[in-house]
Amino acid sequence: MADPRGFLKVRERETQPRRPVSVRIMDYKEVYERQEKGVLKEQAGRCMDCGIPFCHQGCPLGNLIPEWNDLTWRDKGQEAIERLHATNNFPEFTGRLCPAPCEASCVLGINQPPVTIKQVEVSIIDQAFDENWVHPHAPERLTDKTIAVVGSGPAGLAAAQQLTRAGHTVAVYERDDKIGGLLRYGIPDFKMEKLQVDRRLEQMRAEGTRFRTGVEVGKDISWEQLRRRYDAVVIATGATVPRDLPIPGRELSGVVFAMDYLVQSNRAVAGEKVKNQIHAEGKHVVILGGGDTGADCIGTAHRQQAASVTTLAIGKQPPAERAAHQPWPMYPTLFEVASAHEEGGERTYLASTVEFVGEDGKLTGVKVAETEFVDGKRLPKAGTERVIPADLVFLSLGFTGPEPAGLAEQVNTEFDERSNVKRDGYYMTATPGVFAAGDAGRGQSLIVWAIAEGRACAAAVDLWLEGSTRLPAPVAPGDRAIAPL
Repeated sequence: MADPRGFLKVRERETQPRRPVSVRIMDYKEVYERQEKGVLKEQAGRCMDCGIPFCHQGCPLGNLIPEWNDLTWRDKGQEAIERLHATNNFPEFTGRLCPAPCEASCVLGINQPPVTIKQVEVSIIDQAFDENWVHPHAPERLTDKTIAVVGSGPAGLAAAQQLTRAGHTVAVYERDDKIGGLLRYGIPDFKMEKLQVDRRLEQMRAEGTRFRTGVEVGKDISWEQLRRRYDAVVIATGATVPRDLPIPGRELSGVVFAMDYLVQSNRAVAGEKVKNQIHAEGKHVVILGGGDTGADCIGTAHRQQAASVTTLAIGKQPPAERAAHQPWPMYPTLFEVASAHEEGGERTYLASTVEFVGEDGKLTGVKVAETEFVDGKRLPKAGTERVIPADLVFLSLGFTGPEPAGLAEQVNTEFDERSNVKRDGYYMTATPGVFAAGDAGRGQSLIVWAIAEGRACAAAVDLWLEGSTRLPAPVAPGDRAIAPL
């Protein structure tokens, strides 16, 4: 184990340093800086190597957290990345973007701040890339099976890499001009620079995975054509249909979906010319929704020099500490201050949006009221209305499910009551040979769940094609249990 008395000697939790706000809002470089090696070893040494490591329960991937904490503390970085890669294809993604449910389950968190698991994870993979320890793992033998993976987000990439390493010929289809899905166009560079995506794709290409960009399945090529051409098809398109807010004034110019705004910004940051780009410079910005996407809009608007940024949330402000109904090791709902929140702006809770106000077809403000709870419903309280000046409103209210794009008509795909692709316990849809992984089948979720489902779906595909599989399957659909493989 790591230092047996580490959690007693080092009781303070110390996370990555962040660049000063005044500096980082002038560019789109990553907010976080590398942690000093001695501090990192001390933090890894706080791991207790519990008899029952509940961090495993908190991580859908089943990451071997105590093992690579110990190896980090012992300064055995090459062994640490081997143990990390054993369960996680892309720790450089999860180490930057995952909200770390493992840390909420850390046993040390019962009476101390939990181990900085996420920080140790990203440090391991960053060192591995620095030291050139990340190499392609081409299959030892090739099968005669071909597989199409539709969607190049974390679920699709994880499934593709696992299936390629199993010896199958895999082609990833992406409708955008570059591979990465929301990793590339939905996540701002100040959270994860696209170098992280590009160098992992380089590894996958060297292993044999093929990529087809600019092809929208369901339009440019039908799902049925894809099914006839390949032995198996994996639907990994994500849950990209945004939740709308159909209230008076929704048609006004200036009310846009958050993801439309972020995609345009990411393209511009990448050096592309974006026609009629939605830009926040000098404008009063209001963001509806307090999640990660909303925080990404905050950080982007500040970098575009918005006049003001206000976030409205319909519910109550979460508590700073665990509520009684969310005891350890449950993942608690807490009031969090992300790096974007540090950069300015106002956060308002119990604010119900009543109407978008405008003149001559353009947005000028948002009418809000206090939220009151009536029979378990959140409703605007009469007599509390007020108008907040706004030139731009970003709807960051989550997503309702995957885009159908011909699925139902072309391959008889069924959808569940939440509009997600319906699949059985082996990730297969109603059409034999067509599987679904990630948010397309699970609904909007975490990146760590997407990778876990991609890996498990790959095992299910391999089993269906070959009759047996040696690929690990960390989770069954919608569950934390081991898939019945």
